[in-house]
Amino acid sequence: MRNAALALGLVLVLASVAGVHAQTYPNRPLRAIVPIAPGGGTDTTGRLVLTRLGEALGQQIVVDNRAGASGSIGAVIAAKALPDGYTFLFGSISTHAVNPAMYKKLPYDHIKDFAPVALIGKVPNVLVVHPALPVKTVADLIKHAKANPGKINYGSSGVGSPPHLSMELLKSITGVNILHVPYKGAGPALAELLGGQTQVMCTSLAGQLPHIRAGRVRPLAVTTAKRNAQVPDVPTMIESGVPGYEVTIWYAVFFPAGAPRAVIARLNSELVKILNGADMKERMAQIGVDPTPSTPEELAAFVKAETIKYTKVAQDAGIKLE
Repeated sequence: MRNAALALGLVLVLASVAGVHAQTYPNRPLRAIVPIAPGGGTDTTGRLVLTRLGEALGQQIVVDNRAGASGSIGAVIAAKALPDGYTFLFGSISTHAVNPAMYKKLPYDHIKDFAPVALIGKVPNVLVVHPALPVKTVADLIKHAKANPGKINYGSSGVGSPPHLSMELLKSITGVNILHVPYKGAGPALAELLGGQTQVMCTSLAGQLPHIRAGRVRPLAVTTAKRNAQVPDVPTMIESGVPGYEVTIWYAVFFPAGAPRAVIARLNSELVKILNGADMKERMAQIGVDPTPSTPEELAAFVKAETIKYTKVAQDAGIKLE
């Protein structure tokens, strides 16, 4: 009886502390770990959203860029942080889907070490070809590639990069044989496509828009489930006859595992309100991001589904990194 009473007392004390914490949270600045260098898409989107989040919470949010190892360095730091609600990760498809799918060993568990908070936004890719390639639709490309196996090249910003996996998913679904040419970054890969050294690329719509409008590349399809307002006449991959194809670069917020549920709920509520605001939708559209607010549960399910998808893509393509 005495042990039971002590246990009950401990539970009541912890509940009381959690309640006080939720009522006073946050009472000091927060730290957002962004696992890439300043200036990239994750960092740009993160700073835009986190500025508004800090205003909503009434506290400064300090952005801590921890680049390296495809986001793994920052993810590890966030995973090992004290789960008190004052440190979180502004993560992405790299930290929570691609890295777990491709690397044999990671210094963090993207499921067990994190508490999902909210999905932030998605960025579409677009499948483009050099104008000299005699194709105008995805169906044309598939037909041409099957008639010329191994004679068409596609460029990417490196092994395991989103442009690489985007094309490998297309190959996995359709069975076409298109050769991969990896480059050290998106810039060199795009230059080779514009010069005609490669014929195909599947990369960020934001980066391709000027070349699409100038006629330097021909767009065949966007990789999102619905068409994009920037290129409304370009069909989706699914509309183009590639069932189940959806690829987006995405961003999301995660606490270290064990963060108080009340704090997770508070941050989620604020982020959803921010992302649903007309001004934020407009600002994000300017940088090519589609706001996609979610519940923590929806984000958890999304991460699992993305991990399964890219694990299959990596296996089919024979990609496994040390």
